[in-house]
Amino acid sequence: MEYRRLGRSGFQVSAICLGTMTFGEQNSEAEGHAQLDYALERGVNFIDTAELYPVPPRAETQGETERIIGSWLKSRGNRDQVIIATKVVGPGRDWLPYFRGGDNRLDRANIEAAVEGSLRRLQTDYIDYYQLHWPDRQTSCFGKLGYPWPEEEEESVPLEETLEALSDLVRAGKVREVGVSNETPWGVMRLLCLSEQKGLPRIQGIQNPYSLLNRSFEAGLSEITRYEQVGLLAYSPLGFGVLSGKYLDGRRPPGARLTLFPDYTRYSNPQAEAATREYVTLAREAGLDPAQMALAFVTSRPFTTSTIIGATTMEQLASNLDSLEVELTPDLLEAIDEIHARYTYPAP
Repeated sequence: MEYRRLGRSGFQVSAICLGTMTFGEQNSEAEGHAQLDYALERGVNFIDTAELYPVPPRAETQGETERIIGSWLKSRGNRDQVIIATKVVGPGRDWLPYFRGGDNRLDRANIEAAVEGSLRRLQTDYIDYYQLHWPDRQTSCFGKLGYPWPEEEEESVPLEETLEALSDLVRAGKVREVGVSNETPWGVMRLLCLSEQKGLPRIQGIQNPYSLLNRSFEAGLSEITRYEQVGLLAYSPLGFGVLSGKYLDGRRPPGARLTLFPDYTRYSNPQAEAATREYVTLAREAGLDPAQMALAFVTSRPFTTSTIIGATTMEQLASNLDSLEVELTPDLLEAIDEIHARYTYPAP
């Protein structure tokens, strides 16, 4: 396993991070524990979760993923061997009314309540890396490329207030480092400026989507990672498993994520399917597993700190971890870029 520095923090995190959003929905507690055991054996020391999980989010299961991780930590007694990352939800009055009465903004009261809930479920005294799951303001995330210019001045929690709340949690020892998710170049730079100007915590990472089907991170955020050392934690590197090729030609394997949850269409539009077909063909012609090629591409980017993988079976988990052994030749990378030129951001 390769380990990389998370931002400018003292954390050395594994190049592969275990994503856990299936725990409590597609995976049972026992299966979640088995995945965590195996990942740790393979050198994974970075575990990502969120108060929102499992996905799809439901009031009945909310927090179950953190609870499963917490029961694993307690039973194994290995808290000091892993770096736990979790997240606080952003605004979601319309679709997350069960979070703190539906008034789930990124203000002090919500963040403090969210941290206490996560600490309780995780059965720990501290969170290593705490992230804002999505911005409080309207912006381009979750499948959007263009900025949704608001017709009227919107009300959102000032970034300074959010960062001050996180600062108090760091001083209290409940959070060690902080970061963002689904964030834009403006948001990242504004937070960094506030950190410098006000002496507030510095964000150490950006958890955003990045895959062969969505390389939009390269357009603006990648430059920030170089000059500011705020690295990418890449989520959906397989586009909900689409890049494995298992959904091509309308196939829906039993138990697969898009079979169970067909409303998740972010990575299965016609352009994304056409691009996937070409990437799968390229991988097979090169004698590679398509999913492993897709993961190897993400992990090998100079701005990637860690690639967040998710699996529902131990076989998938082992295969995903084996992607670390895949080396992409210059010719293969050139061929990937040629496909990207034909299908640019088919699934943002």
